[in-house]
This record gives sequence, C-alpha cells and structure tokens, in this order.
Amino acid sequence: MSQSSITPDLEPLITEDDEPVDNIFSEKQQRLLTEPLYTSWAGPGDGRTFVAMANVGVFYMAKNPAIVPDALLSLDVELPDELWGKEHRSYFLWEYGKPPDVVIEVVSNQVGQEDSEKLKKYARMCIGYYVIFDPELQISDELLRVYRWERFSYSREDLTYFPEVKLGLRLWEGEYENFHATWLRWADEQGNLIPTGKERAETERTEKEVAVQRADKLAARLRELGQDPDSD
Repeated sequence: MSQSSITPDLEPLITEDDEPVDNIFSEKQQRLLTEPLYTSWAGPGDGRTFVAMANVGVFYMAKNPAIVPDALLSLDVELPDELWGKEHRSYFLWEYGKPPDVVIEVVSNQVGQEDSEKLKKYARMCIGYYVIFDPELQISDELLRVYRWERFSYSREDLTYFPEVKLGLRLWEGEYENFHATWLRWADEQGNLIPTGKERAETERTEKEVAVQRADKLAARLRELGQDPDSD
C-alpha cells in the first residue's frame, strides 16, 4: 500500500484561522504552561522526549475540524525538523502516532463547552488527562477539575499529579509577567513548581551571590586568624 493511500488529504483542512480569540490572561496562561517545560524540565526521564504546545489544533480524524486546547503535553514524540509544511502545522494524530497525554482548557466564557462537548471529544481521542482551569468560575464553582481517561470515558479525579507523565499541576498565586493572579502551573511529584526561565535565572543568580558572600566571609575570618586566604 502506498503512503498516499493511507495519508489523509490535508488540503481542505483549516489548520489556522488567524482569528485573535484569546484574552490577555489566557495568552499569558498558555505561555506559562509551555515555556517552563522547555527551559526547566528535562522530560520524564530515560531520554524520553516531549512536545508542549499552546493553542494548536489537534486533528484525530481528517474529516472532522480540529479541536484546539489551550495547552497540551505529549510524551515520546518530537517536532519535525521542518514546521512549514501543512502536515506539520497542527497536531495530527496519524503523524505523531499517539494522542497527547494531557490537554488543558482555560475557561474564558460560558460558551466554550469545556465540560460538555470538549469533554466528550477528548475522551474519544483517548487523551489520558483532561484538565479544566476556570479562573473566574464561569462554568462551575471550582477553579480546577481533573479528568482521567479509562475504558473509553473520563472519570473525575481528585489527583493533581500524573504518575505516567511524572508531572503534576497546582494552583499558584503570584506575579507572572507583571500581572498578579492565580495561575495554573506545572509541578513535580513533591509539588515544587517547574520554574520559568526567568525564575530559574534569578535562582541561579541568588545562589551565586550567596556563594560569593560566604567565600568573602570565610576569607575575612581567615585574615582575622592571621592567614592569607589567597596563598596557595
């Protein structure tokens, strides 16, 4: 069987529509769910790869329109070397060979159907974990809901750590890009946040400053004792 006979015709598919539909908070939240993984997370271990995407269409059948999660994480896959071809512009399940492991929706209004139609569609796609973050309590009285896929449907779970992914999610109140809010962030098994690139750089700078201060104090103490800290 030739490759052309098993690869869907992508020409009629709309992979991007260029419509600015996200609000500023959602745009920042999406970045907070992707950038730290690339700057501060080594992946789930054993050399396994991953991709994290925001606001990218996921196609599970060529005849159906894409469903576009606010963020997704997929393990054991890699981005293609060339991203401009239409077959690489979206997350096509037949190209990546598997569904994402986690999809996240950030609720911004009451018409997104995050807890109804999207819930059903993600279940049909066999996505392991589906997370709904509702920062303004638009569709429920809960900020965070987690669903786990099992036996072709989702069940509501209280967990916030996903052992298969070796990552978890937690709510964090703080300032990100000069805006104070309650954010959804990735965390490790102990609940420690996966830092952003800026946070990681600040931590490394602080640790370096502390090390220099300790060295200076030690040198001063040695001089008080009549020793030359600079001598070999």
